[in-house]
Amino acid sequence: MPSLFETLLRHGYLFLAVWVFLEQLGLPLPSFPILLTAGALCGAGRMNFAAALFSCTGATILADITWYELGRRKGIKIVRLLCRISLEPDSCVRHTEGIFEKQGAKSLMVAKFLPGLNAVATPLAGIFQMRLRRFLLFDTIGVVLWLGSYLGLGYFFTDQIELIAHHAKALGIWLVFLLVFAFAAYILYKFLARQRFLRELRVSRISVDELKEKIDSGEALSIVDLRHSLDFQADPETIPGAVHLDSKELSTKSDLLPRDREVVLYCT
Repeated sequence: MPSLFETLLRHGYLFLAVWVFLEQLGLPLPSFPILLTAGALCGAGRMNFAAALFSCTGATILADITWYELGRRKGIKIVRLLCRISLEPDSCVRHTEGIFEKQGAKSLMVAKFLPGLNAVATPLAGIFQMRLRRFLLFDTIGVVLWLGSYLGLGYFFTDQIELIAHHAKALGIWLVFLLVFAFAAYILYKFLARQRFLRELRVSRISVDELKEKIDSGEALSIVDLRHSLDFQADPETIPGAVHLDSKELSTKSDLLPRDREVVLYCT
């Protein structure tokens, strides 16, 4: 924290904007501590609050437009790539698309506060051809709310943040070790949980080649496409003979599946 104070005072708003821009592009650079620090400096009269908010807003919107254009040009592949490198790749796509489908452009106003949604909301807006003006309106509102909240917290709790910085400096390298250990433990927990989930799922899995062999041999199958409706709209191609069904219908209407043949389910 002390080094953040010194760095911000030395390099000012440019450093702040570049940091936020890189974080919004996807680099592992958490903006929360630096925004709090900048807010505290504003509260102490050593930075201007409006200038800090303006510089960060411009940088964030620039990063968001980049993701918007990638989504518009590359399609659903961008979301799948982002989810593949997330901590919960098995539920990321469906969860985030579900939120976006329900809220639409309004989801952009809260996306920055939700790490999973933040990563994919802007490319999703491009994928489903949201008008640029509409995207910029709702995205700007969300960005200002997000940045204003964190800078405001730092501004109103300047004394407390300086006290925390003093204690952090006293702990020195031990605080770094503690934070690294806590983060590593969380990553390990998520990894082990996912491996357990995949072991349980592997028992009932069928490969693409195995499915093709069954289809070619004329075996009676019922193939169900469980992709989210947004995925289906973006890429409507499906396995020949497959029926598209929403997963909610599957869980509430079990009678939709035949009882006299093997059922194969697939999704993203």
